[in-house]
Amino acid sequence: MKMVKVYNSREMLGCITLVRRYCSSEPTRDVSVTSKKVCKIMMSSSPVVLDTALDQSGLRVSPEVAEDVLKRFENAGMLAYRFFEWAEKQRNYMHTVRAYHTMIGSLAKIRQYQIMWNLVNAMKNKSMLNVETFCIIMRKYARVQKVDEAVYAFNVMEKYGVPPNLAAFNALLSTLFYTSREMLGWITLVRRYCSSEPTRDVSVTSKKVCKIMMSSSPVVLDTALDQSGLRVSPEVAEDVLKRFENAGMLAYRFFEWTEKQRNYMHTVRAYHTMIGSLAKIRQYQIMWNLANAMKNKSMLNVETFCIIMRKYARVQKVDEAVYAFNVMEKYGVPPNLAAFNALLSTLCKTKNVRKAQEIFDKMKDHFVPDSKTYSILIEGWGRAPNLPKAREIYREMVDMGCDPDIVTYGIMVDVLCKAGRVDEAIGIVREMDSNGCRPTSFIYSVLVHTYGIENRIEDAVDAFLEMERNGIKADVVVYNALISAFCKVNKLKNVYRVLNEMDSKGVAPNARTCNIILNSLIGRGETDEAFKVFRRMIKECEPDADTYTIMIKMFCERDELDMAFKVWKYMKLKQFIPSMHTFSVLINGLCEKGNAAKACILLEEMLEKGIQPSGPTFGRLKQLLIKEGREDVLKFLQEKMNLLIKEPLCD
Repeated sequence: MKMVKVYNSREMLGCITLVRRYCSSEPTRDVSVTSKKVCKIMMSSSPVVLDTALDQSGLRVSPEVAEDVLKRFENAGMLAYRFFEWAEKQRNYMHTVRAYHTMIGSLAKIRQYQIMWNLVNAMKNKSMLNVETFCIIMRKYARVQKVDEAVYAFNVMEKYGVPPNLAAFNALLSTLFYTSREMLGWITLVRRYCSSEPTRDVSVTSKKVCKIMMSSSPVVLDTALDQSGLRVSPEVAEDVLKRFENAGMLAYRFFEWTEKQRNYMHTVRAYHTMIGSLAKIRQYQIMWNLANAMKNKSMLNVETFCIIMRKYARVQKVDEAVYAFNVMEKYGVPPNLAAFNALLSTLCKTKNVRKAQEIFDKMKDHFVPDSKTYSILIEGWGRAPNLPKAREIYREMVDMGCDPDIVTYGIMVDVLCKAGRVDEAIGIVREMDSNGCRPTSFIYSVLVHTYGIENRIEDAVDAFLEMERNGIKADVVVYNALISAFCKVNKLKNVYRVLNEMDSKGVAPNARTCNIILNSLIGRGETDEAFKVFRRMIKECEPDADTYTIMIKMFCERDELDMAFKVWKYMKLKQFIPSMHTFSVLINGLCEKGNAAKACILLEEMLEKGIQPSGPTFGRLKQLLIKEGREDVLKFLQEKMNLLIKEPLCD
């Protein structure tokens, strides 16, 4: 979305007072907001009426929201299970491995073992089972003295396609120890020293690890962590890896160090985060090494390959993305419709829709396409842009007897709006309404946003009001679209009213809301006021990485590199890892000022963190070094970069 302008940013500071009330680092996220809404409904519902209450709310939950809700309600037994079932009924939805594991643990607590094993069978059918699944089951059986059942869980692993390994064997022994009363004293002593996270809060340990990593290079990280005396749990490792997902080889050194601890095993989630991080810096050989390690531990699932396919496609490695799909069978994870859809989606989202269409035409006899399959292709052709082809796929979908769902309709509205056919998009909204498919807040957000771009502010407001009349609750995305529309036509008082309405209706503005405001101010040249807004933000709410990048870029463009570096240092102090884009903005600013020395220091730091510079950024620094006769420095940096960007096709 193109950022738009506002005027008289003094008044905007009053608006920010409202925004900052909500813009803390966690509650502002869409996941947290939706999660809280679901939790509120669940707190006032019984298992019998929960489905109805959730349906009436109009909410759609993501896998991340489901994970969060299930974790909060892990002691709620059948209430949690009813939510689990309801979430799975959503179109184009699939629970994560983590959600299944949480639900299995919850059911075991209330001894609903039949349902628990039903979930295990469901995971098997989706190729999602791993060693950790059976370790959870063994622990739960052992805690209620069901020794035979714990042993049974170990013995049937092979039957379920998960060969037991040493980790599973150790888990079984550990659970058996817990069933012996005379061993409890010994176990207490062992746990005191061998537990991966003794009595410490995960966040406390995580912050300590992050502090060490922020001041270390990959070469010395092992030593620094060893000297700290810290032991980390799988939960801490997950948290740290998520925070450092842009840190490349630094994150990988931590991953390796963690795995060397006694009695430690990374979770599937940790492996997935690390695989994504390595793919970002094109360390594909190491990435496939991790995939092989997961295979040896029976931890691979469809999601693993979906991540790999997405990462390859994002850097236009189409053949490699297809290869990842084709080798799933070899790795013991038979590809299913979800994997097929994921492959098509990754290709379409990276502007390779022709390749996606070619694969679809070749393989649609192997997989029965569903509404999600067709929706992916429609969206891909819409982005191409090729509206006639998008319409053709839509007609094929209907001809094949596959009814459009809410997602398909939403995509068609989006495709038409992007093609400048907003009035035709309104026709789709009317059609879906007549077919009993209720428009969502997303569809209205697209309409409001499109009207805003076209300066049709009255139509934008009418669309918003129509949404409210239809009983559809506005979310932060719709409000952001409306704010952006008002900013574009310099209706600051209306922006203020929108923020007030959000406040009264309990809709929390997010960092995106603030970033729209900052970009608007900067776009108008009111950079001093933008900085005032930024200073207010950092006092009582947590900006996101984009916010810091916006401010660093602003100061670079104002030739105030000292201020840019102050924001840079504050960003690192808050443990935000600079992304490739953030590094590039600052390096380009230094090159513009002819400061090759500082630019080289930053580039070296970037490489040490395992982040590859973009071609234009390195090219700009290269020209400056040649101009200053520093070919020796250039050669050193090129050699260091060459070590980083080795990128074999696959294992």
